[in-house]
Amino acid sequence: MTDVAVHALIALLLPAFSFLVLAVVAPLRRAGKPAAWFSILCAAGSLLAAVIAFTHGPHEIGRTLAEPSSETVLWTWLPGMTDIPLASIGIVADGDSKPMLILVALVAFLVQLYSIGYLSDEPRRGLGRYYAYQSLFAFSMMGLVLAPNFLQLFICWELVGLCSYLLIGFWYWKPEAAQAALKAFWVTKAGDVGLLIGIVLLWRQTGTFDFATLEMMAKSSAIPMAGLSLATFGIYLGAMGKSAQFPFHIWLPDAMEGPTPVSALIHAATMVTAGVYLLHRTSWLFALTPDVLSVIAWIGALTALMAAVLACVQEDIKRVLAYSTVSQLGYMMTAIGAGFSGAGFFHLLTHGVFKALLFLGAGAIIHAVHSNDLAQMGRLARRMPQTMIVFVIGTLSLAGIPLFGGFASKEEILGAVLAGGYVVPFAMLLIAAFLTAFYMFRVIFLAFFGATPERDAQALAPPVTTEHGGGAHAAPHDVTVADVLHMHDPPFIMAAPLWILALLSMVVGVYFTFEGRLEAAPTLAEAEFTSPAWLTPVAVLVAVAGITTSWLMYQRRAIDPERVAGALAPIRRAALARFWIDDVFEGVFNVAVLGFSRVVGWIDRYIVDGVLNVVSAETLETGDVLRKLQTGYAQDYVYGIAVGLLALIIWMGLLGSSN
Repeated sequence: MTDVAVHALIALLLPAFSFLVLAVVAPLRRAGKPAAWFSILCAAGSLLAAVIAFTHGPHEIGRTLAEPSSETVLWTWLPGMTDIPLASIGIVADGDSKPMLILVALVAFLVQLYSIGYLSDEPRRGLGRYYAYQSLFAFSMMGLVLAPNFLQLFICWELVGLCSYLLIGFWYWKPEAAQAALKAFWVTKAGDVGLLIGIVLLWRQTGTFDFATLEMMAKSSAIPMAGLSLATFGIYLGAMGKSAQFPFHIWLPDAMEGPTPVSALIHAATMVTAGVYLLHRTSWLFALTPDVLSVIAWIGALTALMAAVLACVQEDIKRVLAYSTVSQLGYMMTAIGAGFSGAGFFHLLTHGVFKALLFLGAGAIIHAVHSNDLAQMGRLARRMPQTMIVFVIGTLSLAGIPLFGGFASKEEILGAVLAGGYVVPFAMLLIAAFLTAFYMFRVIFLAFFGATPERDAQALAPPVTTEHGGGAHAAPHDVTVADVLHMHDPPFIMAAPLWILALLSMVVGVYFTFEGRLEAAPTLAEAEFTSPAWLTPVAVLVAVAGITTSWLMYQRRAIDPERVAGALAPIRRAALARFWIDDVFEGVFNVAVLGFSRVVGWIDRYIVDGVLNVVSAETLETGDVLRKLQTGYAQDYVYGIAVGLLALIIWMGLLGSSN
């Protein structure tokens, strides 16, 4: 086993060790902060091991799994009929998995460190349970990233879904959190059914789950084409659920009911990108089914535009970021559908850094303001200058401004979609880019610079409920002048992760602004492309136009937001109703699922149980009759024997006479 494989394995096993210790050693789990620091220490070791693994060996994005690689370690799990095992477990540390491993380890470590301050009011037992869930999630996500085959990936995929359910519903006594956890669980499971069917269909055609073997078969045209589109579409359904693509996007905004650090970890930087990572990992397979790729591109573009529109009407700061995540995932999927999965994967990596920054920045605001509502914020720049700076850095990265994290990756996606010949989706992404800059700077102007009447008045604000920490137990309270005066930047243990992510976003942005697109090894799925010279200025101008429009509406007040809302009333009403997609799902659930359940219940109650009840009743009555024959008197039994013997003699006599 090489150094790369050893360190990748250490990075994977340290979170597993943390979870097992916290799960088994009850006194440590119930201790609160000692359990937290133990988990953080393991997360730090995992990050260090992931960085060492990345610095050793080749790390080109898109390196093919089929090439001989000393970074692959396998152990036989299910033996096959021949010398080739039916299934193996192990790790593949290559140019795709190593940067993704660092992203997961980095965000997991920083989120756990941040949570010490954010959940400072959480009861000790709750804190230990939280860090146990966090460790299990980090292990599950890393196992998914390093998986060498579909079978191991699916197991880790389901573990990630379980952890999502546990962390979204961490404050399970809150009905909203419990319902959001169930919604996320069942919506993603609907997609997982498709993933399982796709994996089974692919195994039936090829006889293997192994990625490297499947890639070699794809390159040599050894995979039967009959039914392959159905298999790849099933795999895509699983990615749709995890990566919140239309119409399975409905779970992600509601998942904001969990603690904000959970949103930063699972619903911005890691779990929701699992679908994008899966499609990039198997891009050589999807290249054989261009019809499915076309579906991916169009649904991705629709998701990006629709989510951007929905973000424009949100008043909850976390829901704005949630819909922003859905929109950016649509960007990534569109690039994959256009045949350039490397562009989508590049944006996945940069987006994970600055979106985690934005969520943790929003958490710092919520920690100070005790509300998610933008109407309860305003003029925070004076009270929270550090938070304002890092939040602006994250916003500029998301808007795709040069020198910031998302500029090069978003431009590469636009160039890839255009190079793939998807002109209409390209236009949809440009509109989404304008809206992204618009709604994110709307948040900045309302939260940090805008004048808020509720803040200027004395204790006139409507009741709000704090989210962070043990404050979730607290009753709603009015925002008073004293609350405003005590607002300040978060403590160092929360501010340090913010500055680390902000600096990383700046470093990535500066480097790739001058370096250009990410260098990627060519694979079966894609070829090199050259973006037109006009693309960069157009993309930047679109983002600047969105920022300017937001400034004119929410800071300068040169444009009346109410008049704009009135002019766009039909679209606004539809957006406030979430385009009625949740209502459609609810209707389908009530009519199809619950209706079918009622029919099955009636059949079970009146037919199945009815037949059994009739049979059992007749049996009981017959038993009551026959029971009377057993009197317990010896003479009765003698009479019975005599009668039986007489009947036997008569019967035998009748038989003899007939002969």
